[in-house]
Amino acid sequence: MCGISGFCDFSRNFTISGASSEKYTKTLIDMRRSIAYRGMDECGEYLKGSVGLSHARLSIRDLTNGRQPMIRYQGGHEYAIVFNGEIYNTDELLSMLMMSGRTCDTTCDTEIILLMYMEYGEDFVSMLNGIYAFVIYDSTENILIMARDHAGIKPLFYTIQDNLLVFGSEIKALFAHPDVHPCVDIDGFREIFGIGPARTPGCGVFKNICEMKPGHYAIYNANGLHIHRYWELTAKEHTDSYEETVDKVSYLVSDAIRRQMVSDVPVCSFLSGGIDSSIVTAIACKTFENPKDFNTFSFDFTGNDKYFISNSFQPERDNRYVDIMLSEFHTSHSRLMCDEMELVDLLYESTRAKDLPGMADVDASMLYFCSIVSKSNKVVLTGECADEIFGGYPWFYRPELTARKGFPWSPTTDVRTCLLRDDFINTLDLDNYVYETYRTSVAQTPLLYGEDDAAKKQRQISYLNIKWFMQTLLDRMDRTSMHYGLEARVPFADRRIMDYMYNVPWNMKYRNNVEKSLLRNAFSGKLPDEVLFRKKSPYPKTYNPEYETALANKLCDILSDTNSSLYDICDTDKLNTLLKEPSEYGKPWFGQLMAFPQLLAYYIQLEYWFRIYSPKICL
Repeated sequence: MCGISGFCDFSRNFTISGASSEKYTKTLIDMRRSIAYRGMDECGEYLKGSVGLSHARLSIRDLTNGRQPMIRYQGGHEYAIVFNGEIYNTDELLSMLMMSGRTCDTTCDTEIILLMYMEYGEDFVSMLNGIYAFVIYDSTENILIMARDHAGIKPLFYTIQDNLLVFGSEIKALFAHPDVHPCVDIDGFREIFGIGPARTPGCGVFKNICEMKPGHYAIYNANGLHIHRYWELTAKEHTDSYEETVDKVSYLVSDAIRRQMVSDVPVCSFLSGGIDSSIVTAIACKTFENPKDFNTFSFDFTGNDKYFISNSFQPERDNRYVDIMLSEFHTSHSRLMCDEMELVDLLYESTRAKDLPGMADVDASMLYFCSIVSKSNKVVLTGECADEIFGGYPWFYRPELTARKGFPWSPTTDVRTCLLRDDFINTLDLDNYVYETYRTSVAQTPLLYGEDDAAKKQRQISYLNIKWFMQTLLDRMDRTSMHYGLEARVPFADRRIMDYMYNVPWNMKYRNNVEKSLLRNAFSGKLPDEVLFRKKSPYPKTYNPEYETALANKLCDILSDTNSSLYDICDTDKLNTLLKEPSEYGKPWFGQLMAFPQLLAYYIQLEYWFRIYSPKICL
């Protein structure tokens, strides 16, 4: 797991003179340093002709020989790669290469990717199973190939200005290039206030900043950028019986977890006591002779013993279920705690990590927990994505939520804009922007001919969750973990699981009115029943009222400053009115966790975002 960045302009030669070479090498170093925390073990630059590549390495596979940029030669030509991620089917790919007469000099998956391209060309991307973003320079064809994994687990941003392509694992790497500057137009603000903390696929919010979409690769040459989709969910008839489906799910999930244990450094897991992380922990633990060699971590907040409020989204705390798992599997466990003031302070660093306002304290707390986990481990397994793929959220099965015309996790724009000036709200025209974005995405849903309306609706909800909501959580996981050089792996987002589960009928996923019943049944007998059949409870958050008070005071201070970037778009009278009314924790405005305190935090992050990037406003 690493950070990649670079640039390419086939109309120029960056090494035509010594002075030019030094200038552009410095640019590569500046770009790499902007995201150096993604990999502090090694670094390297490659500058030749029209192409510059840079790499910050977090050493996970072949610790000695895996340095990047990696270069290989064939027929007198160079092939160079920078790669961020892990490939989980390297054994199969290596066998293919050996049958073709190829040999490897290392045991790292970076070389496998490069040799696969040299052997099979760009179509090899469809053969990969893993989490990845990579860029390959092919001097034979004088082209650059950029690719991103099927699920969008690893990020890859880019911009094109005239003939110059600039790319990086994070947006800040692009801004480290002297020719790329932050600018926000009206659609950027519509993303922030209408879509955020999600993002429209491919959109970087800043003007002219794009992100490679999941399941896509691009070829850049003298004629420009040519984007190709190599993977998409496909609608097929599901012919397996329920029993066969249970067995297939058990195999696919278990195999994905075991494959993702591959590492030359110790692997740990997040163990919340929920179904998903417990399944991952249980299967991973079986690979250790001594479970005490396997580190697990759970999270909570100081004060929740006193202030926790049970509600329909979060009916109970996780602690009891963590204890049940530990009594069964005996891992080396750490309970991590965060207090409300740490949360407030970390709103700023989490904004820096993401380059945008994010999921408020959900981001901030995960950033804090990852900072601690990274002190003992470089690789962590997570239970992320199971809810999107197996149908765990209320909007999959509650009729009043499934019937919504719009993104089911974001029922209205009213809460998001409740602090904005009326004239700015009118300029944004958010309802139309959000609905058209939703309508366009729903229209892309792969459907099976002859399905009834109920089946079509479930496919649409599943598609939206995978393409939108899941992306937001994967984005959070990558930035908060990699900010401290921690590689987060996501077994449930294995492409084989996604392909299979997209076509499993809803009545198999949701039996006897129990969410994720298929996943539960697939692991019956492999987890304690109390854990396996508990009511779903999402990621924990603080219920301490002092957190909301601290946020309110901070936002009031911000809006009292006429020099604040928020002053011209926010209405202080609206804020004062809202603060006099009790907040309603039970009515989230994004997902299940972002309610009134998180709205205050989102605006605080927005103001800080303006301060650190000082974007040019192009309305």
